[in-house]
Amino acid sequence: MRTLISIVAIVAGMTPAPASAAPLPEGSADHTAGSQILKHEGGGNLRAEESPPTEGKVPGMDVSSHQGDVDWKSSWDKGARFSYVKATEGVHYRNPKFTQQYDGSYGIGMIRGAYHFALPDRANGVAQANFFVDNGGGWSPDGRTLPPALDMEYNPYGDTCYNMNQTAMTAWVKEFSDTVFARTRRYPAIYTSTSWWNKCVGGSVKFGDTNPLWIAHYTSKLGPLPVGFDFHTIWQWQAAGLFPGDQNLFNGRFEQLQRIATS
Repeated sequence: MRTLISIVAIVAGMTPAPASAAPLPEGSADHTAGSQILKHEGGGNLRAEESPPTEGKVPGMDVSSHQGDVDWKSSWDKGARFSYVKATEGVHYRNPKFTQQYDGSYGIGMIRGAYHFALPDRANGVAQANFFVDNGGGWSPDGRTLPPALDMEYNPYGDTCYNMNQTAMTAWVKEFSDTVFARTRRYPAIYTSTSWWNKCVGGSVKFGDTNPLWIAHYTSKLGPLPVGFDFHTIWQWQAAGLFPGDQNLFNGRFEQLQRIATS
């Protein structure tokens, strides 16, 4: 028999979370962008001579509570010009260091944005999008705020695709994306790896037409993009390095980065 929550979700046009989702392990919460991609796909620290070319690109970083109070001046002095900061996970976790990281990166001069680590089997996309926007995932056309970002990757607790088929996962991503757009007037960037996305989401909806791609791939060469995307906006190419957290490159010049933060 369907639960009352599932019936309400269906009536509202939302995708209910799978009934198989087990309770979260005690003490679980904070997964970083790429933590499960690194675990399943490998990669790691590249030698200096293996780093991807940076000409015409903008270096940046992403952080979570694992980095604690970030020394933003040090990162700025080393060349970082943008940052994504983890805000939330599922509908249960808020980054306790979010204010220091989000406001601190802005204060030093960086263009920054917030990201949400999705747990699609825990709550539908509408609920998680609202939780995200309510807890740091907003946007304003100030030229200093990146689009909110949705982190879609391997399930930290079990089945790779959260016991969801491609049709259900596509619907989940779309309702999250549409809800963020309704709340902020910006479609969220989608963070993912090609392998996970192609297996769990597929290409029935071309998200690349509306959502910027933040791709994770830990080598010196990017490789194929996920199905449904013809272009990448940000590349997370290393899990640790010059800056705290993960190392990223914006696929363009600084003026282009500013335009993405404006419209």
